[in-house]
Amino acid sequence: MAHEEQVRRWRLILGGEQNDGTAYSLNKTDLQIDKTLEALYDSTRQGGLGPSSPNVSRWLGDIRNYFPTSVVQVMQQDALKRLNLTQMLLEKEMLENVAADVHLVATLMTLSKVIPEKTKDTARQVVKKVVDELIGKLSQPTQQAITGSLNRSVRNRRPRHNEINWHLTIQKNLQHYQPAYKTIIPETLIGYGRKRSALKDVVLCLDQSGSMGTSVVYSGIFGAVMAAIPAVKTQMVVFDTVVADLTEELQDPVELLFGVQLGGGTDINAALKYCGQIITRPTDTVLVLITDLFEGGDEQNMRKRFTDLAAAGVQVIVLLALNDEGAPGYDHENAQFLANLGIPVFACTPDKFPDMMAMALSKQDVAQWAAKEDIVLKK
Repeated sequence: MAHEEQVRRWRLILGGEQNDGTAYSLNKTDLQIDKTLEALYDSTRQGGLGPSSPNVSRWLGDIRNYFPTSVVQVMQQDALKRLNLTQMLLEKEMLENVAADVHLVATLMTLSKVIPEKTKDTARQVVKKVVDELIGKLSQPTQQAITGSLNRSVRNRRPRHNEINWHLTIQKNLQHYQPAYKTIIPETLIGYGRKRSALKDVVLCLDQSGSMGTSVVYSGIFGAVMAAIPAVKTQMVVFDTVVADLTEELQDPVELLFGVQLGGGTDINAALKYCGQIITRPTDTVLVLITDLFEGGDEQNMRKRFTDLAAAGVQVIVLLALNDEGAPGYDHENAQFLANLGIPVFACTPDKFPDMMAMALSKQDVAQWAAKEDIVLKK
């Protein structure tokens, strides 16, 4: 039985006809599966799903019936790349049948300006579904890591009266309980330090190059989560050859993502110039630049701006990617220049991002943390 299943799988992989050396006969269901695979992966045909919308819609329904969601998502991406089937996402009926994931959101972002009006609401619903799922998954660990880190970093032993953390102070001084007075003598006071709306500033600066698609999606989600933390003032900047400040859109991450224009050139120098203008408390600011470091603008001035920001006390971190796929191609010379400045450069996965931000906001060594987490720094 196991041997027969292996032969069946090989028959589906080989595709039959002149490629088939198994002599295995497929049943009715397997023949349908074979047709869905052939439509996409038969390299001798162009546009294997056919030009008409019903064919594509039927194919989307078939793969959902025959394959698990993880495989469906891979096949959808392959269809977009191999057959250039952008009409999959330009028809309302088909978009409703697509399995939604981060890669799909990134693709919709690239098509946002050409999606027909009748489809835009459906596209937003698809994006909202993915965004809501990611926020539900990432919100709690991000808030816990960041607020916990800030609470620890701003405690002090000489707080003003209105800054005393009485719960921790009592715990710390339990050994000083005086039975005669029925009270605790607080020899050590613990407080939360300065009381203000934002203890730290964070600037997320995102490269809108097409290759950064999923990184931009995750960055938008994390930006929205951090914007909800009162102790952190979060600003969102995106760039290609021009710079756009999307901070006001952080309250609505779906609109933020549709405001991103994936593709086009890259002017990191201009983005750093803008970030330098909006940073008002350099020693209390973390600048996270997400880019592959391929500069299409003024590379010499870009390097100077990195140097000036670091010298001013801004904690600069460069992420080559913020996704689960790892680092894309990147400019090794610029990465080496930044490493020499002491600016950490690495790719980060979404599950590691909350801890990375916690380390940065408490001014701990992010490069050392990345090494311990087995995140390979780019030297």
